[in-house]
Amino acid sequence: MLYLNDCALLCALGDERATIRRRLLADGASGLVVSDACSPGRPLPLGRADAALPSLDHLPLPMRSRNNALALAALAQIRPAVDAAVARYGAARVGVVIGTSTSGVGETEAAIAFHQSTGALPDGFHYGQQEMSSPADVIARELGAGGPAYVHSSACSSSAKALASAARLIRMGLCDAVVTGGVDTLCGFTVAGFSALESVSAAHCNPLGAGRNGINLGEGAALFLMSREPAAVALCGWGESSDGHHMSAPDPAGGGARIAMSEALQRAGIGAGDIDYINLHGTATVQNDAMESRAVAALFGAQVAVSSTKPVTGHTLGAAGAVEAAFCWLAMQDDNPEGLLPPHLWDGQQDPALPVLNVALPGARLGRPIRYALSNSFAFGGSNATLVFGRTR
Repeated sequence: MLYLNDCALLCALGDERATIRRRLLADGASGLVVSDACSPGRPLPLGRADAALPSLDHLPLPMRSRNNALALAALAQIRPAVDAAVARYGAARVGVVIGTSTSGVGETEAAIAFHQSTGALPDGFHYGQQEMSSPADVIARELGAGGPAYVHSSACSSSAKALASAARLIRMGLCDAVVTGGVDTLCGFTVAGFSALESVSAAHCNPLGAGRNGINLGEGAALFLMSREPAAVALCGWGESSDGHHMSAPDPAGGGARIAMSEALQRAGIGAGDIDYINLHGTATVQNDAMESRAVAALFGAQVAVSSTKPVTGHTLGAAGAVEAAFCWLAMQDDNPEGLLPPHLWDGQQDPALPVLNVALPGARLGRPIRYALSNSFAFGGSNATLVFGRTR
């Protein structure tokens, strides 16, 4: 069994777990704010992580990025547990696997703007700041970890796939513990890219709604310490698939999504009826919600509680799988005996073209602890990943 021994989380709901848990489960709040910070002259709802970030002055210039600062702010939350793992197993037996999609692209944007006005690049810029491997490299450097350290960058499934990779490292005997999760930060590049696809909503996103018209973007970081040391929540299963359908659109029939979910259930050794809660990928785009709702209804029926937490945090892209895994982790701890569920914030106007699902509105609860939760992450190019978490006590 592979356990999630500790969890760090920063997102639009806050910069520490207690606040995030209260705002998510008790308040049913959204952390989105309207801003044109990433789209000058065009205000959009954004999920900004307004946390106090650590200084990076001690790092080589190529490692100095806001993305890495957010990663290190998250690492600080679980540093005692991770340091204990390094001491227990030895540095060579501790790995780092992270998901990201932007890395330090924001620093490059600022450098290009500076160059346009001055004709020179700023002294604080280095091309290496946008290297995709950077978050894993900086975390491994901070910890002195000598095990495998690498990054998944498969857009919206990145950090879900990172957790699956971390599990494989332990199961193969290459590591005894792995720091795993994801980090992604807002930048103009991301907003412009999704806008070019006509996938960004100017209003709060509305997953599963009849009038849904696109995503809200966000940022965040979530890290876990994974090992075989028993803990309250385990990563019981994972499934991965590739649609091979289209560069940016999912398979309308949801075939790849269903394969990923089925594989995760099979690996966990449970049936669809054992799942108490599903965290949908739920982007509020027309095609994703149609595909996912059909796949979920076909496999699980209409009884299991579901929600998309994208209206709470914004779509945190490469960090989304880890952030939403952290929401499941929070909801499965001992301090949630009534099984309060992460809420689905929407206008309540169900799309009549979609199967009706059991949407968990703010305040929804099982009346008992959550035993098994499933979380979906589906990405461009049909890169699908599903995680199954189990409560162990």
